[in-house]
Amino acid sequence: MQVITTEMVQKVIVKRPANSHKGQFGRVLIIGGNQQYGGAAMMSAEAAVNAGAGLVTVMTDQINLTSLHARLPEAMFVDYQAPTNQLAQTIRNADVIVIGPGLGLTAHALMLLQLTFKTVTATQTLLVDGSALTLVAKHHLPLPNTQLILTPHQMEWSRLSQLPIAHQTISANQQSLAQLGQPILVLKKHHTEIYHDQAVYQLTIGTPALATGGSGDTLTGIIAAFCGQFQTSIATVNAAVYTHSAISDQLAQTQYVTLPTQIIQALPAFMAKLSQS
Repeated sequence: MQVITTEMVQKVIVKRPANSHKGQFGRVLIIGGNQQYGGAAMMSAEAAVNAGAGLVTVMTDQINLTSLHARLPEAMFVDYQAPTNQLAQTIRNADVIVIGPGLGLTAHALMLLQLTFKTVTATQTLLVDGSALTLVAKHHLPLPNTQLILTPHQMEWSRLSQLPIAHQTISANQQSLAQLGQPILVLKKHHTEIYHDQAVYQLTIGTPALATGGSGDTLTGIIAAFCGQFQTSIATVNAAVYTHSAISDQLAQTQYVTLPTQIIQALPAFMAKLSQS
């Protein structure tokens, strides 16, 4: 198992070319945010914008439109109750798709997840997070053929892998991951572990100040933005995971809790500093 270092991250977060436009930095789609958990999708979207995604669209409940545009005018909106053909076209237009933050476990949530799995192509990147992971486990949904990233915490991984938390060893996790088609796995825990093929990386930074609602949604948005800009790879995912915790570590020097929204606001400056090192 390899430890993720600052030097690894600096190889990913590089200066942008002088001749650049927004289309070069990823079209990210966030699918989630029901009436109860709209903030989850908004935090994921705001993290993606602040982490440098070129274009961000949020497919969410109509009730979230005003709040989304008031908080994040950079993001676009799609009503997730729109006709299926319109939703499918929005999915096809994205480079990176996130499904799960605040999605819920309703029949409509399941329909959106199944539509996404049916529509996504092998050239797109799909991040499955939050309640979408629970839906996959509950309904035994086959995972799609795409550049797939799973971001469960240990209980969600237990539902997917059938491994009790106490049995989630590196070898057991690798065996379960192989049965799922070898996606990238970000197993969120104390000292988060990232798996892909036979490689395993560990995050040795991080703080309990992150233990608050929305931290996982924020991480998912950062991963999506990084994949959109820097191409999907284990190195890119490692860099995103490190960035999230490194910012929290800085804030935690003077704070008991590091709010997701504070981490989001710190992203542009943190990334600029690393890209210039």
